[in-house]
Amino acid sequence: MKRIHLTGSWVIKAPKEEIYKIISDFENMPKYFPSVAESLHITEKEGNHQKMNVKVKSFGRVFDVKMETELLPNIGFKSNNESSLGTSGHEEFLMEDVEGGTKINYTYEIEIHRPLLRVIGTPLIKWFAMWSWKRAFIDKLQKIVEK
Repeated sequence: MKRIHLTGSWVIKAPKEEIYKIISDFENMPKYFPSVAESLHITEKEGNHQKMNVKVKSFGRVFDVKMETELLPNIGFKSNNESSLGTSGHEEFLMEDVEGGTKINYTYEIEIHRPLLRVIGTPLIKWFAMWSWKRAFIDKLQKIVEK
């Protein structure tokens, strides 16, 4: 099964410590990013590892996602995700200091397990997903931390 590889890179004019406070506060994701997450419940937490059940908003729908996430203090996070739509993926949100702020490097490798969804979803995900995620998450994050 072929994976869809999505990548994006952006610079935000804020220190990575400020950005990390927001992106690692998963309990408040629905408050910070209401167009991305409808609800989030941490089911297990041990050190920097946590498991979550999330109601995610994407493509005009709400669906369930189970996340197993490793927090990387002041660097970002890595997460393995399974959705009720029949997709799974590996997500990385990593930060590095650059002149004038923080560079965010984001990758998401997605597998679509349902054949019909693969036919319909692959072009849609390749074309729309990163554009949509930037608007709903990165642009909102900028507004929060670039005060």
